This record gives sequence, structure tokens and C-alpha cells, in this order.
Amino acid sequence: MSTSKLPRAALIALLLSAIALFFYFDLYEYFSLAALKAQRDALAAYVESRPVLSISLFFGAYVLMAALSLPGATIMTLAAGAIFGLFTGTILVSFASSIGATLAFIAARFLFRDGVQKRFRNRLKRINDGVEKDGAFYLLSLRLVPVFPFFVINLVAALTLLRTHTFYWVSQLGMLPATLVYVNAGTQLAKVKSVGEILSPSLIFAFVLLALLPIVARWLIGWLKGHKVRTRFCRPKHFDYNLLVVGGGSAGLVTAYIAAAVKAKVALVERDKMGGECLNTGCVPSKTLLRSARLLAEARDSRELGIASMQPTFEFADLMARVRAVIAAIAPHDSPERYERLGVHCIAGEARLVSPWEVDVNEQRYSARAVVIATGSQPVVPPITGLEKLDYLTTDNLWSIEVQPKRLVILGGGPIGCELAQAFSRIGSKVTIVETGAQLLGREDSDAAVLVAESLGKRDGVVIATSTKAISCESRGASGTLVCEHDGQEVRFDFDRLLLALGRRANLDSAGLRELGVELTDKGTVATDPLLRTNYPSISVCGDVAGPYQFTHVAAHQAWYAAVNSLLRPFWSFKVNYTVIPWCTFTDPEVARVGLSETEAREQEIEFEVTRYDLGELDRALTDGTAKGFVKVLTVPGKDRILGASIVGAHAGEMIAEFVLAMKHNLGLNKLLGTIHIYPTMMEANKYAAGVWKRAHAPEKLLQWLARYFRFVRKGRQREALRRQVG
Repeated sequence: MSTSKLPRAALIALLLSAIALFFYFDLYEYFSLAALKAQRDALAAYVESRPVLSISLFFGAYVLMAALSLPGATIMTLAAGAIFGLFTGTILVSFASSIGATLAFIAARFLFRDGVQKRFRNRLKRINDGVEKDGAFYLLSLRLVPVFPFFVINLVAALTLLRTHTFYWVSQLGMLPATLVYVNAGTQLAKVKSVGEILSPSLIFAFVLLALLPIVARWLIGWLKGHKVRTRFCRPKHFDYNLLVVGGGSAGLVTAYIAAAVKAKVALVERDKMGGECLNTGCVPSKTLLRSARLLAEARDSRELGIASMQPTFEFADLMARVRAVIAAIAPHDSPERYERLGVHCIAGEARLVSPWEVDVNEQRYSARAVVIATGSQPVVPPITGLEKLDYLTTDNLWSIEVQPKRLVILGGGPIGCELAQAFSRIGSKVTIVETGAQLLGREDSDAAVLVAESLGKRDGVVIATSTKAISCESRGASGTLVCEHDGQEVRFDFDRLLLALGRRANLDSAGLRELGVELTDKGTVATDPLLRTNYPSISVCGDVAGPYQFTHVAAHQAWYAAVNSLLRPFWSFKVNYTVIPWCTFTDPEVARVGLSETEAREQEIEFEVTRYDLGELDRALTDGTAKGFVKVLTVPGKDRILGASIVGAHAGEMIAEFVLAMKHNLGLNKLLGTIHIYPTMMEANKYAAGVWKRAHAPEKLLQWLARYFRFVRKGRQREALRRQVG
């Protein structure tokens, strides 16, 4: 046994010994109503002759009994009233029970909490978040209803992240009403025929009503906050719309669509282009360029597919024209005309909040019962000396350039930087990635990042400078030199164009959020509750401006909650669910993930097993010439429950969907293994990964017995054949 487990073992042994002695010596016989009545006069006389000693002994015994969760606390509470009176008895029991409960709480926490939290960290996350925010309210409600066994409350509370001092003072307050009832009953001990009659149905009902006080108080606090808002602003008597959405990106469009679908009157305000960043400057243009670049790479590597040579010719202007053509082809899906037909009033202009229900657009005021802010994000521009003098590129203005940069330096080795580095390298630019971290794709495991780096560096010729920090920028118009530091040494990268790919930050300076006093977070997003509401109940947010994820599919996911919660307020609401969020980096090979990575599991001290299947063994990958990559699944040790999955390879973004579905609906690897997959497809890799897990968890003992049985059957047939020959 390790030294870290010795104190726990000793404490468990001590507690079990104390409890065993209690029952071995039949001490529980002294904690009955009949015994108390019989000994009441003798106890009262002893207290009168030795008051200080009596109080000390009673207090210590009660603390010990509560700490060990032994039966008899009810009788001791009655005894406190019978021999000490209402005032003294209440004080003794109130403090002794709270201290004893806290000792039980501390012991249970020491023995069990770390193990429970470590094993069920993901499942307990929402509970921990709730306890951190409203733990005192929850505990007080439970303490006020004496039908809940107090020792169970002590144990359950100990397994959470509730603070010890909070547990103590809430227990002291919450147990006081029941303590008064029992101590008062003890003062009239002669009239008490059974413990059960003390808590009559009407008294229990009164306690239940009392337990509702914390909930009512919480609601009252919320109402007062809302009232403060209403008194600060003049709430319109009539509203122009049921819902007004600010921002026509992915989040805003889905929000407006849902509202219109349920026949609410909804307006959508957009200051620039409908479709937002995803359509105009993000997902659509980048994936369009990546597709053209992949075709060029396939022509370059055609010998691997048995074709001696392919010599494509192209113009950079034609590639960019195709990008704009694809945007134009998708744009009607997000156009004002389409949304007008769906029942959304589209307003072009800059929106600014003037109250929790009103927005000014083009010097005209619009009111709505609820407002949803979906103003998106913008590229991060770092404070690098000299950068302000340079005509640098971001994903916002990249797609308008007409001349291909011969030397392109990309600052940032995340998904955006890696995708664009590969695309521009494949179309002929000399590309350098400068990344502060030790690896590309810092959110992914190193084995995934290594495969992407090898593809970028060895196959596509991208220069990768990791652990390199940008210090300053020397500009010569659009071109210049990026001065960096690596291992304490100065390194310089010349460029024709510099592309910033350091992520995006929420648009907090638009729509009048700061001026109205909408609360913000330290992470640079709008602060919300689990319903996506701001500190103004009528204002909700979704998409990049809300965080914590900056993905188009998450923005659409949040939009449903923002729309429904805004329209159904205050009758019904739904807490946004982030339990299963997938994402993909669309490099070649693609990197897709859902759930935990190995790195995250280790950081969170979550136990896991790793199952890995190499795509080099997959028939379809071999036929397509894409036999590089892997499927990696993290599971609970000894079980097939999926904690996370990572896929590196061609079409990983499509393949990960099966694991997303499995995690969402609690389907384990056994279910995936039992599902028929079409041959030959890339999706078979998921099934084969489940097969690898199954083989690793095969019942060895059973297989040994089966081997013996089959051996016996074979020999039995041989014996039978010999008998026939002899006969």
C-alpha cells in the first residue's frame, strides 16, 4: 500500500472500529424514548449537581454521534430539551450537530471526494458548476426538510466542491428549525408517546414550505435585479417585434430562422454582408481554396497513383475568382430576400442598443420583447512593434488580394494558420509558419500535430518555426521582415505579405454593449447564464460573442437555445449543452476530434485507456493513396464508454460524426462494432478501432475453456473414427 493511502486506511479503520464498538456493547439500547423517560429524573439530578461537566459530556457525545452518523441523534435532541431546557438545549444541539456534521463532511471528503471527482469528472462538471454558484441554496433547502437523512446530506455534500465553511454555516442555519421542534418536544417529554408523532404531516408540510424559502429568495433576487433594470429604463408599452436579432452571421441567421418558423414576429439587423464571417471570409472561402490546392497536390503526386506526370496550369486570379464564385453561389441561402420570404424583417444598418428592449438603426428606433446579440468576432491583431505601419493580411481582407505573394509568412500555427499555409504552399508560395507554442495545433495531441507538421513540411515545403516569438516588424509597404526570438536568439523572416492567423476575438465594441452596461468576462466575451442570457434578462447572446467555442456549428447550436429561451421566457427555458462538441482542422491530413484528448485527460487526472487503429491497414485508404493517419479512442478503463476520439486522415471531419453520435447517445464501442459498415469505406476504420478495443478486452479465461472444448471435440471425433475402423 502506498504511503498516500495509509492515512485513509487508518481513518476508515478507526471509524469502523468506533461504530462496531457502539453496536457490540449494545449502546443503542440507551438511545430509545423509553430509556430516556426512565432515566430523565436521574439525568436531571446529575446535571443539577455537575452542570459544567454534564454540558461538556453531552456536547462531546452529541458531536461524536453526529460525526459517526450513529442512530440516536433524535433521542439526544429530546434529551437536551428534557434535562437542559429549551434555551440551553437548543444552543447545545445546534452547535454540536453542526460541528459533528462538519466533521463527518470533512472525513467523507478526505476518504472519497478525490476518487469520485477523478472518476466522474465529466459527469459531475455541471453539478460542480451549480454547487459553486448556488451550493448554499441547495444545501439550505435540504437542511430545512428533516425527512432527508442528515448523514446522507453530509456524505453527498462532501463529494462536491462545496466549501467547508459554507457547509458549516448553512448547516447551522438550516438545522435550527428542526432542532427547536425536537428540543421543545423534549421539554414536554411526558406527553411524547413516540418519536414519529413529533413530526406530524402538517409540521412536515410546514418544513417543506420553509425549504422553499431559499428558492423563493433566489427568485426574489432575480426579480429585484430585473426591477432595477425596469426602473432604470422605460419599458415600452407595446413592442414592434417578439424578437430582434443583431448580427446576420451563422448564429443570428439560425436564431431568426427559428423565431420565424414558430410564427413569431422577428427582425434581423446586419451592418455588412449576410452570412457573416463563415460565408464571406472564413469557412467557405478557405475550404474553396483548399480544394483547388489539393487538386494541384494530387497532380504533383500523381506518380503515387500510377500516373507518370501531370502538369496543371493556373492563374492565381482564377483561383480567387472561383473563391468569390462559390461565395456568390452560397450567398442566396443567407440572403435578405430568402429570409424575408421566411418571415424575417431584414434591416441593413448599424444597430445600437439604447435599452434592454430597444435598438437604434439608421436613426430609427425598433423595440422588441427580447433581443439576441450575435455580432460575431474579428481577427486578433497582436501588439507587435511596427505592425501598425504594415499593410498586413487577416482572413477579413485576404480574399480580396489579386497578386499571389511569393513569400508568405503566417503568424500563428493554429487551425487557420495551418490550413492557409498548406493552401498557399500548394499553389506555389513559399510559406513560413511562426508559432509561439512548441507544436502546431496546440489544442491537439502531439501525435496528431506531428503528422500535420510532416505533411506541411516534407510534402508541401512549408517552413515551420515553433517556439518562436514575434518581437517586431520592419515594413516596406506590404512586404517586410518579421523579427522573432527563438531560444534566446534573434531570427528574421522576410516576406512579401504577412498574414495574421492568431484566432479571433469577440466583437464587444459594437451594438452598444459596453454603453448599456452589459457585463463582460475576463476572456473577452459577453457574460451569460446557462440560458445564454446577459445581466439584462431580455438580452441574450450567441455565437462567437458568447463563447466559449468559435465554431459555426456551435453558433447554430447556441442559436436554438437563444431563440427558444427568449421567446418562451418566463414560462420555459433550456440550459445550453456543451457536453459533446466536435471540431475539425481541414488540412491534409484532416484532424478531427470530439471529447477529451490524451493531453486533456492527463491534465484533468482522468483515468483512461487508449485504443488506436492505423489507417495504413484500411483497404479504402490504401486504394485512395491516403493510408496515413489513425483513429484514436479514449475510453473508461475496462469499459467501452467513449471519453473522446481523435481522427487524423482523409475525410476525418466526416468520420468523426459516428463518434459524436455515440457520445451524445451513450453508445459504447461494442455498439459501433456491432454496426454494419459499407466496404470499402473510410468509416470502416471506426469499426476496426472498436475491434482493436474488443480484442484487448477479450475474456481470456473463457477463451481458454473454449479452446479446451474444441480440442476435446476434435479428439472425440478422432476416437470415434478409430472405433469404426476397428469395428
